[in-house]
Amino acid sequence: MKKVEAETAIRHLCGLWGRERGINPGSAIQPSFSDFCSWLDIGGFGHYLHFRSVRGARADAELWFDEEFRQTWRN
Repeated sequence: MKKVEAETAIRHLCGLWGRERGINPGSAIQPSFSDFCSWLDIGGFGHYLHFRSVRGARADAELWFDEEFRQTWRN
């Protein structure tokens, strides 16, 4: 999988996951990347965390997750 394909999918899946849990971007609730990753694995989407990256696929995915939920202040 290419990184750009994974990014598009991860950002979309962040929205689905957030709606399921009632978490809106920028809300006071701090979403859990670990819970998101578990949800990806359970739902059969874990393969989106496997792509080539200098930083590492999970690190890139966590950055996209934080950006989607407006939580980049944590980084």
